[in-house]
Amino acid sequence: MLVVCKFGGSSVSSPERFHQVKSIVESDDNRRVIVSSAIGKTTKDDNKITDLLYLLSAHVKYNINFDSILNKVKYRFNKIKEKLDLKIDLDKEFDEIVKHVDSEDYLVSRGEYLTSLMLSEYLGFRFIDAKDIIKFNYDGKINLEETYKLINEAYNSKDYIVDPGFYGSYPNGDIKLLSRGGSDITGAILARAINAERYENFTDVDGFYVASPKIVDSPKMIKEITYDELRELSYMGASVIHEETIFPIQDVNIPLYIKNTFNPDAKGTIINSSSADKSDIITGIAGKKDFISINVTKNKFSSKLEIIDYCLNVLKKYKVPVESIPTSIDSFSVVVEEKLAKNYIYDILSDLKKNEDIIDVKMDNNLALIAIVGRNMVYKPGISAKIFSILGKNNINIKLISQNTREISIIIGVQNEDFENAINKVYDGLIR
Repeated sequence: MLVVCKFGGSSVSSPERFHQVKSIVESDDNRRVIVSSAIGKTTKDDNKITDLLYLLSAHVKYNINFDSILNKVKYRFNKIKEKLDLKIDLDKEFDEIVKHVDSEDYLVSRGEYLTSLMLSEYLGFRFIDAKDIIKFNYDGKINLEETYKLINEAYNSKDYIVDPGFYGSYPNGDIKLLSRGGSDITGAILARAINAERYENFTDVDGFYVASPKIVDSPKMIKEITYDELRELSYMGASVIHEETIFPIQDVNIPLYIKNTFNPDAKGTIINSSSADKSDIITGIAGKKDFISINVTKNKFSSKLEIIDYCLNVLKKYKVPVESIPTSIDSFSVVVEEKLAKNYIYDILSDLKKNEDIIDVKMDNNLALIAIVGRNMVYKPGISAKIFSILGKNNINIKLISQNTREISIIIGVQNEDFENAINKVYDGLIR
C-alpha cells in the first residue's frame, strides 16, 4: 500500500509540529510521499510565511525597504532549524532568494520550498523540487501528461520523498504558482501519478463538519462524503481543502482522507466517488454572502432563449460568471457574485436595456446563497418542502430556489442579514 500525505501550514509551523508530523509519518510505513505547505500560524496572532512573502513582494514592487519583513521570515525558519538541529544552509538559501525578489511567483514559492527542504532533512526523506515535476503550459494550465511522466521518472516505488506544494514551472523553468491553497492539488496530482491507494490531507481540524463551526454551535462531523458533494460544498464556501483537489483523483477513485495533525487517531472524513452509506439525508450545509440578482423581464412575444443568450453574452463581455438562472414564463434572474460584478454592474444593466425585447431590468443586491447538499436526498421526498417550512416559520424570506434533477443539492437565496440564522434554523430542523 502506498499513501501520499499532504501537511498544511499549521502542521509545520513550529519545531514541535515538525515533531508531530514525523510521529505521524513514522507510525505508518506506507506514508512514503509527503507534500508540504509553507510554515503557517502557530497562534492566531502569528503570520503565515506565504502572507509575509506576498507582503515582501509588494514592498519590492513599490520600492519600499523590505528588510524587516525578510528578517521575520528568516527568524521563523531559523528557529525551526536551530531547535531541530538541522544542517540546511539557510543563509545561502536566503542570499539566493534576495537575488530573485523581483519575481513574485519565485519569491512566494520559497515558503514551500524551504519548509519542504527542512522537513525532508528532518524525516530523512529525499527532496524532489516541485519545479522539476509539476509542469505548466504557457497558458497557465498544468500539463498533466508531462507532469505525470516526470513524476514517474523522478519517483522510485521504494522511495521516501518530500515535495513542496503550491508551485511548479513553465517549460522555460520559470516558477509558476498554483492558486492559493494549491498544495492540496499538488498532493492529488502526485497520488494520481504514482497510483497511490489513498491520499491523506492533514490539517488542523478532525474533518469536514456538516456546517461551519463559525456559524453553527458544535456541528456534527461528516464521516463520508462523495467527490460530487465535496465539490458542491467547497464551491459554496466550505474551505477545508481546495475545491480543485478532487480532479486528479476522482476518475481513478483514489480515496481522500481529511485528517487532523493534532488528533491523528480521529477517523476524519473519507471522500470517495460513491458511498453506500444512507444513514444521513443531509451531508452538509454551506453558503456565501454578497450576491446580486439581475432580474430581467422580456416582451411576452419574444424568445426567452434568445434573451437569456443575449444576457449571458453581456456578462461574458465583462467576464462575470453566472451562479444561477431561475426562470418564469416572461422573466428570469441571473445571479452573480458581487465582488466579481461590482465594477461593471451599471455597464451590464445599461447593455441589457439596449435590447428592445427587454422591457424591464432590476437589480437586487445583498443576497446570500445557501446550499443544502446530500446524495441521499433523492431517496427522501419532501426535503424541499421541509426547508421552506422551516424558513417560513422563522420569518426568513426565500428570494430564489434552484435544484437540478440529480437532487444532490438545493440552493436557496436569502438576504445577507438572514444568512447565519437561516443556516442555523435549517441545521436544527434537518440535522439535530
